[in-house]
Formats: sequence, C-alpha cells, structure tokens
Amino acid sequence: MAPLEQETQGHERFSALYVRDFRIFWIGQAISFSGTWMQSVAQGWLVYSLTKSPFYLGIVAAASSMPVLFLTLIGGVVADRVPKRNLLIITQMLSMIPALLLGMLTDLKIITVGEITALAFFLGTVNAFDVPARQSFLSEMVQKGRLMNAIALNSAAFNAARIIGPMAAGLTIAAVGIALCFYINAASFLAAIMALFMIKGRKEGTPDRVRNDTVTVSELSKDLLEGLRFVKNRGDVFRIMLLVATISLFGIPVVTFLPVFAEDILKVGPRGLGFLGGSSGVGALAAALTIAFIGEVKKKGPFMFVSGLLFCLCLLVFSCSKDFALSAVALALVGWGVVSFLAVANSFIQLATPDSLRGRVMSVYTLVFLGMAPVGSSIMGAIAHAMGTPAAVAIGALACFAAVLSLAGHLKALGR
Repeated sequence: MAPLEQETQGHERFSALYVRDFRIFWIGQAISFSGTWMQSVAQGWLVYSLTKSPFYLGIVAAASSMPVLFLTLIGGVVADRVPKRNLLIITQMLSMIPALLLGMLTDLKIITVGEITALAFFLGTVNAFDVPARQSFLSEMVQKGRLMNAIALNSAAFNAARIIGPMAAGLTIAAVGIALCFYINAASFLAAIMALFMIKGRKEGTPDRVRNDTVTVSELSKDLLEGLRFVKNRGDVFRIMLLVATISLFGIPVVTFLPVFAEDILKVGPRGLGFLGGSSGVGALAAALTIAFIGEVKKKGPFMFVSGLLFCLCLLVFSCSKDFALSAVALALVGWGVVSFLAVANSFIQLATPDSLRGRVMSVYTLVFLGMAPVGSSIMGAIAHAMGTPAAVAIGALACFAAVLSLAGHLKALGR
C-alpha cells in the first residue's frame, strides 16, 4: 500500500475495525477487559468481606497501582527493544496467574488479605510492562489516519466493559460465589492471547532497535533518558503530559469518593451509588463511541481545551450538588469530558512520537495517567479528611480548571 493511500484511508465510520489485525485485537481486548472488571469488583468485595475495613481496600488498591508508578518507564524501554506482540503475549499469560490463584484460594477458603495484596502487587508489576506496550502497539496495526479511531474504539471497549463487568460480577457473586469471577477473568485472558497469536502486526517499518543481545544497565538508562529527553524537548507533548498528570492527580480520584456522596450527601444508598458509577461509565462510553464514529478530530488542541473545560466545570457542579439527578447528569458529562480529552491527547502524543521512541513515550503517558493515581488519591484523601469530601472535590476541579486555562493558548495553537 502506498504511503499516500495509507494516510488518506480511514474516513469510514469506525474505520479501524476495517483493519483485520486491529479487529481481532479489539475483540480479544473487549473480552479481557470485561473479565478484568469482574475481578476488580470481586476482589474488592472479597477484601471487604474478610476485613470489614475500608483501610484494606485502599491498601490493596495501592498495591496494584504502585508498581506502575515505579516500573512503567522501564516497561517503555522494554517495549521499544522487543517485538511488542511477543511482549503482550507474555504479559497476558502472566496476568492469568493471579486470577487463577485468587480463584483457587477463595474456593479452598484459605485466602487472606495478605495474599490478595501480594497478588495485586504482582499483577500491577505485569501491568507496568503491559500498558505501554499495548498503547504503542496500536500504531503497528493501523495507519496514522486511523490511529485516533483505534484509540477511541479501544477506550470504548474498556468503558463498555466497565459497565458490563461489574454487573456480571454482581450477578455471579449472588448466584454462585466470588471464586467464579476470578476463574472467568483467567479464561478471558485466553481470548486476548489467541487474538495476539492470530494477528500479524506491522512487518515494515519496525524499529531497528529490536535486539536479542544482553542489555546492560547503562544501555537501559541511556534508552530511558532518551525517551524522557524527547518528552521534555517537545513542548507540545510536554504540556499535554502536564495536563494529563494534573487531571490524574486532582480530577480522576473523585471515583474514590462516590460512596461518601451516595451515603452521606445525596442519601441514595448502594443502589444510588451503582447508578452514579454507571452514569460516569455511560458518559465515558458515549465519548469513546462519538470519537470513533467521527473518525478523526482535526483540531486536536481546541477539542482538548473544550473537553477539558467541560470535565472541570461538571466536576465542580457535582461537588456542589445536593440533587441526585443533577449529580448523575454531571457525572455523565464528567465521564464524557475526561475520556474525550484523554483519547485525543493519547492520539496527539502518539502521532508526534517517532516509531523508535513510542514505547518509552507512552510509558511516560502511562506514568502520568495511571501511576499518579495512588498519589492523587492520597492527596485528595488528606484534603477530604481536613476540609470535607465536597470541598476536596471542588478544590480538585478548580486545580484542573486552572491547569486547562493556563495552557489555553498552547492548546488553541495546536489547532493551527
């Protein structure tokens, strides 16, 4: 296929699904994401049933996310040195291990919170290598003209699973028990592994960095610094990374506080809590499907500015709301705004990055987006403890709002 044809194709609706490799990969990911969400809900339920303590819920959550904070940059270096498809096959196989062990130990009724924490840490370590490779692998399956569509469809699969997985977990726990959720998640990884074996990936233009020789610590450090230097020197990429980090630190942790709003502020109980979480998920899914449908956002900077502002303002409305319906609508728009912003930011960063550096640059993106989550939750938790939960969420919304406004000129310039 000629280069010009590669760039001009992709104007169909959901155009990335016309690419065989991506279509197979996407189906496998959709199944695996659903299993992952089932395990997430079941694991939280198991921890709370064992301990009756929110403290241990936080400990397990931190154990699963801390490895991403410390290891994801190394994961990006690895993703740029080895074939990404092979790396993903390994990470998916390793991800089955905690699911199987959780299922068996729960079945045998010998599971402890310490074992759950250790397995969560192991899975978090695997994810530190899996996420950068998975993010950067998208560009090896589709042409640049379809990359944003592929990112949006991948987000749609994740957010659809975010709705389906917890519902399936609740029904499974009620009908059969917790252990089956873990077994289903383990089986769901088989779909992702089979998909990876079936796809071919890009044969031409693969970075010449792929090597089989022994890598020294010095070489790894050099590779790591090369990726960080690129992010620092590309002002547009660096600014978007800063904005993603701010949203991750002060905006996204609102999910942690939804039980407080449901129980103490809106007085709607556990059913209302489920509806609030579902509202955010529906908004996020709608955003991903909208971007996938339109195919390509040409003026990425202005789009990020508008979607970022929408996220901040609706989050502020949610923090002040005492009405359940208004809160649900605000959360749906919060979900729409943040997923719209992140999908376009992800696409812009990938398109701005050379193939040979993409794994490392996407590992920085993973660090500022996912790795900052435990830090942000701790900061927001401390503010909530000192000033109250609504005040903490309002402060977080204002911090994000200030960050978006401070970069308004740069974001608008990207549209030109």
